[in-house]
Amino acid sequence: MQVTETLNEGLKHEFKISVPASDLDAKADAKLVDLKDKVRLNGFRPGKVPVAHLKKIYGRSVMAETIDQTISDTNRQIFEDRGFRLAGEPKITMPTEKDQVEELLSGKTDLTYTVAIEVVPPIQLADFKSFSVEKPVVDVSDADVDDAIKRIAEGSRPYNAKTEGAAAKGDRVTISFKGTINGEAFEGGTGEGIQVVIGAGQFIPGFEEQLIGIGTNETRTLKVSFPKNYLNEKLAGQPAEFETTATLIEAPGETTIDDEFAKTLGLESLDKLKEAARERLTAEFAGATRQKVKRALLDRLDESHKFEAPPSLVAEEFNLMWNSIKAEMDSSGKTFADENTTEEAAKEEYHKIADRRVRLGLVLSEIGEKNKITVTDDEVSRAVIERARQVPGREKEVWDYYRSNAQALAQLRAPIYEDKVVDFVLELANVTEKKVTKDELFKDEDAEKTAA
Repeated sequence: MQVTETLNEGLKHEFKISVPASDLDAKADAKLVDLKDKVRLNGFRPGKVPVAHLKKIYGRSVMAETIDQTISDTNRQIFEDRGFRLAGEPKITMPTEKDQVEELLSGKTDLTYTVAIEVVPPIQLADFKSFSVEKPVVDVSDADVDDAIKRIAEGSRPYNAKTEGAAAKGDRVTISFKGTINGEAFEGGTGEGIQVVIGAGQFIPGFEEQLIGIGTNETRTLKVSFPKNYLNEKLAGQPAEFETTATLIEAPGETTIDDEFAKTLGLESLDKLKEAARERLTAEFAGATRQKVKRALLDRLDESHKFEAPPSLVAEEFNLMWNSIKAEMDSSGKTFADENTTEEAAKEEYHKIADRRVRLGLVLSEIGEKNKITVTDDEVSRAVIERARQVPGREKEVWDYYRSNAQALAQLRAPIYEDKVVDFVLELANVTEKKVTKDELFKDEDAEKTAA
């Protein structure tokens, strides 16, 4: 066998391999000898079929298997000998001319092919004990708890029928409506007994505001336009008219926050409601803190590991993001100018993000491998159970989906693995707590998640 490296540029390598026909023939004959004891042919006793006869019948298919196996074994040996860690699947180029293929399958010519690969560069991990990470901490105050309970109360407030006066902002109006576009009714454009809280933003822009001043049993024609990013593409951006009748107008009442209110929520007392609200806020703040710490650590890992990311992986990551961005912009009708940028500048920015994501993914993988960090089946099962709990009544459907979908399971396993690696590094790093305000904790959180 002869192996010649024909390309060595950065992370890209290409090899030309030649395997003598005699070697292939010997391997194929060995397979045929093994096959002799397994096949049953008329006219021959078990195990007595001549190899030459088997070759006439199965020669081509056995040679095809031999070639596939030889390519796989040869490539693996080449990569292992050179310590290559592949960034993607090897690209193999073989003869395609009919005569060449025929001679190869007949064992009359050497196997000659090329294999092109892209490798992951060696990654020298930093000393994580030298890392300093700041952990923002917020204590849940009594005022936070009171505000949370007030929001719950506002969402549970009673409404009482108005005996006098027209609908005002904050009132709940029960309506029936018939919608038309260019005088024609459209699917989903009618409703009966629909409750609308004016100002709550439940309906498309402009609809609720036009209900202000409407009286009981009064009919109005409301003129609105569907948003450009409306889910129903047929309606998106279309002007419409809704002939609307108010059948009931109710004013919001006051909710007394006491033990009785707590009992309507299934809790024993107001103190228990406060405990539950404090626990929820504590978990919410802890989740935000985790995101901040993780982002800070990823930034530190990014700064400490500068290397060339495999171009194919960066291109794949970029394409996923860019296609998503384009689809979102097309749906919303926005342009790059609306975002105060250009398409070229946006592409450059997202390419940088893709490069960062790929490099961080490789670094986290390297940390995990070198420190034998793994995700157990039990951890994955618990994650599946948690997903199933999020859709009551469809638990079995969710469980079956993940059990029969390896890719979905892998997507579930990936963030668990990432969090375990992050926790491993944080154990080594110097983490210091810093008291911050609630506003500081949640500042720019969405933007940071997008960039991470």
